[in-house]
Amino acid sequence: MRNILPVFFLLLTSFGAAAQSGVFSGRVLDRQSGMPLPFATIRVADPPSGSLADSTGAFTLFLPAGWEEATAEVTLVGYARKQVVLKRGIEAIVNLEPLESDIEAVVITGTMKEMRKSDSPVPVEVYSPKFFLRNPTPSLFDAVQMVNGVRPQLQCNVCNTGDIHINGMEGPYTMVLIDGMPIVSGLSTVYGLSGIPNSVVQRMEVVKGPAASLYGSEAMGGLINVITKDPSEKPELHLDLNGTSYGEYNADAAGSLALGKAQTLLSANYFHFTKRWDINDDHFTDVTLQKRFSVFNKWHFDRKDNRIASVAFRYLWEDRHGGEMNWTPRWRGTDSIYGESILTNRYEVIGNYQLPIEKEKVLFSFSYNRHKQDSYYGDVPYLADQRIGFGQLTWERHAGERHDLLFGTGVRYSYYDDNTPVTAQASGLENAPQCSWLPGTFVQDEWTFNKRWKLLSGLRWDYDGRHGHILSPRLNLKYNPDDVNTLRLSAGSGFRVVNVFSEDHAALTGGREVVFAEALAPERTWNFNLNYTRFQHAAFGFINIDATAFYTHFFNKIVADYDTDPEKIIYQNLNGYAENMGFSLNSDWNFINGLKAVMGFTLMDVRIVEGDRREWQVHTPRFTGNWSLSCPVARRRLTIDYNGHLTSPMRLPVFPNDYRPAESPWYSIHNIQITWKPGFRTPAAMEIYAGVKNLFNFYPREDVILRAHDPFDKRADDPADNPNGYSFDPSYNYAPVQGLRGFAGIRMTFR
Repeated sequence: MRNILPVFFLLLTSFGAAAQSGVFSGRVLDRQSGMPLPFATIRVADPPSGSLADSTGAFTLFLPAGWEEATAEVTLVGYARKQVVLKRGIEAIVNLEPLESDIEAVVITGTMKEMRKSDSPVPVEVYSPKFFLRNPTPSLFDAVQMVNGVRPQLQCNVCNTGDIHINGMEGPYTMVLIDGMPIVSGLSTVYGLSGIPNSVVQRMEVVKGPAASLYGSEAMGGLINVITKDPSEKPELHLDLNGTSYGEYNADAAGSLALGKAQTLLSANYFHFTKRWDINDDHFTDVTLQKRFSVFNKWHFDRKDNRIASVAFRYLWEDRHGGEMNWTPRWRGTDSIYGESILTNRYEVIGNYQLPIEKEKVLFSFSYNRHKQDSYYGDVPYLADQRIGFGQLTWERHAGERHDLLFGTGVRYSYYDDNTPVTAQASGLENAPQCSWLPGTFVQDEWTFNKRWKLLSGLRWDYDGRHGHILSPRLNLKYNPDDVNTLRLSAGSGFRVVNVFSEDHAALTGGREVVFAEALAPERTWNFNLNYTRFQHAAFGFINIDATAFYTHFFNKIVADYDTDPEKIIYQNLNGYAENMGFSLNSDWNFINGLKAVMGFTLMDVRIVEGDRREWQVHTPRFTGNWSLSCPVARRRLTIDYNGHLTSPMRLPVFPNDYRPAESPWYSIHNIQITWKPGFRTPAAMEIYAGVKNLFNFYPREDVILRAHDPFDKRADDPADNPNGYSFDPSYNYAPVQGLRGFAGIRMTFR
């Protein structure tokens, strides 16, 4: 009854005004799809009048005689409110902007099959490039800081290398994919997300929890899948140029083009930062100097029956270095002036080809990457070459009305060579590159009991020549008690074979000696997740709530022991177990006036248990929180974005009798941005943006580099200079040493 009364009132208003001569009409359309939007509400305040759009999106208003134009407000649940000027006798076209709900987004990462996010038995989070543009960054590595429960962690205060933590699990447990292919792993985990232009990203899918039954090794803690744009979309040229008051400059360019039955997407990214900063007065660069160039080229080919055929290429070159303020490349590899210099060349190719089999979807996917690194950490060289080839065949099969089966088989080839003891023969006189094959096969059954219950079960078998047969099962149960609420239960097992030198930067930098206490066995885990989502329409827009409780139990976890001997990093399998548990909550609020708010937090308990010893994991905060507020000012063509994150204390690697705190303080980073869209006619759609990062100028005030005045430990044995027996160490890191800075940029899209 409450819903009928407004409609009845609007109808009476229309009938009462029908005899008048002021007739105003129009159509309401979805701005993105161009489809008509039925039952939108159109209201005019002066003179008072209203109408409802019919099933074709058409509407008619009757105003008193003498009115030639009127300002109307158009509203519809799920769309941003819009004001439009109606003119008598001219049909108005009203394009409404959909609110940023991803509930109906198509996802692929959780099951390797395209389906709506709301139908997936695996919880998948979806983030659009528009979300990350609220805080512009030069790489996706920095951008994921905005995702609740995902945190980029810097491992070194000199070269600023790092990894990505998901729900407190370190970077090696996170698999990063591009278009579903695992091309970022091992050595390249540190650098792989750099150089991917935001302009080529269609969306980013994040799975927090077990995924090894589909993706194998390294998918123990979660996945980040970067889905790039489809070249077959309408051609356009996109440019994004920005810079900061710190002297950081970033340029993105991307364009698409149709060439007969082929469409191509070509993009390039260049990042330049060479200005030296030392705001904490330790005579070391606070931020690593970088020059980075990458190019990405993707091809899509039209085939019969819309079968898939695509291939993409990517190249990344980077020169990064940090160290003492007076370091120059002439001191590279010497023990006179300390610097850490890393030259990287990386090549990638990925592709998908659907076999021409009638009424069957059989897909062959492949990837290959080569990562070459020429680096020096002080006078310690690290020269590495990693090559990974991957091929996989999947077959989707429907078994009756309730079972969707997926069969797959694949093989991964890994080649790794460096100048460290990892690839040296027992004699130490010759090099012996590591070469390994990892074949595997898997099966998955998605069983739909009814519209409320769905069960996904999967099992993967892999064979490693060093460790034998490895089974990775998983189970996902989805329950919809109604159309608003969803419960998902996930459980699974995973494994990982570790290459310490290629994944733990602490093994390469500083003055500590690396010690392997034993032959390292592969790590194993069991993961459990309970996820609850609620999508609720409201009069003001909609609310999306996503809550997850998670638990991971580790067997054979490999730990880096910094505490037993301050001169060493000791690696060994844990004689006990480790556990990671916690709770995360995301909330997404969208209002019809255009206001958007995304807020979330993650609570974590990450511990190592060995006998009676329970120890908190290094560099893992107990609490992290994120927020992003976006407020449009339509009359001024402005959008104001305010975002940031809050981080609780975390345990830090300290020396015996260290004068620095063993835990970091609470801290938060705040960013604000204003974006303006010009109202005058321009050759391209344009956005001009500016703002401030780290609004309250937070950065660590402690000595983040120990004994920065003696980086080669030449006076470490001098009791007068070093009475506590410290060694040079740059691993005391919990936040970037980068203060308040302004930024500005421009985006242009030519269609």
